[in-house]
Amino acid sequence: MSTASPIETIEDLPTFRPAINTGSLTADQIAEYEREGFLVVHNMLSYDDLAPAREALNWKVSQIADELAAAGMIKDKREGDPFETRLVNLFKGLTEADFLKFGRGWRDRHPGYFHLMANPKIVNAIESLIGGEIFANPVYNARPKVAGVAAGAVPWHQDKSYWPDANSNPVITVWMPIVEANALNGCLHVWPRTHKTKVLTYHRENYTGTQYTEIDLKDEADRHAVAIPVKAGSGILFNDRCIHSSTPNRSNQVRWSIDLRYQPTDQDPMKQHGAGFLVRSRKHPERVANVEDWLAGRPEHLA
Repeated sequence: MSTASPIETIEDLPTFRPAINTGSLTADQIAEYEREGFLVVHNMLSYDDLAPAREALNWKVSQIADELAAAGMIKDKREGDPFETRLVNLFKGLTEADFLKFGRGWRDRHPGYFHLMANPKIVNAIESLIGGEIFANPVYNARPKVAGVAAGAVPWHQDKSYWPDANSNPVITVWMPIVEANALNGCLHVWPRTHKTKVLTYHRENYTGTQYTEIDLKDEADRHAVAIPVKAGSGILFNDRCIHSSTPNRSNQVRWSIDLRYQPTDQDPMKQHGAGFLVRSRKHPERVANVEDWLAGRPEHLA
């Protein structure tokens, strides 16, 4: 792994690590996260833990199938197809533009996403990094990476380029595949030790049809890239300055992933991006939002 970096870093950026580790990560894991800027937690969630997420994704795919059928674009809604291939089969014979009408990522308020974001195994890991007052950021995305769709490849970027003016640091991403993510279907790639990097200059790319942000140092990022193939339910943790990307899906199945984000409660809740929620509070546990609060757009539970 190369550690040389041509970019300017900010060495005194705060890490917000709590004085006492009350979370689930070990001292070695915390040290790796702080040194490399990312941490892989293999098998963070079990197959059963992922069931709410699969339910939410299946619900969305069924909605899409209904819309395609109603528009006369398909005759078979493929209701008996496996989770891994149904979306691919629905769009066989259709265009990339047809696919992109449904968006490059989904942020529906389905209970399954709440239960994933609130899963204690995830929140416990986040607590090790920022303490026990944790806000689930409103920017979460369910991503269907489908072969033949350019938007499935996500260019090198920093998440903070999507909210450059937000007064929040750190916003920690938990990137989690719902199926195995590998070199064939487009796993995540990271440029290590860029988590204390100033927000780089970037542009809106024009080759995926979605105008993702892309850093201007793409060639440098390619040279420093580290691929991270992981099994379903593994979590890759990094903050919103860490430079990362993902490659195209060249398989015949959907590479499903969900990216969740968390931050300390005293940071900007970024209401312009939606409604997040209080997912843990050691000081005020009675205020932690439940699924009914989240579905109603309430950030906290009010007794």
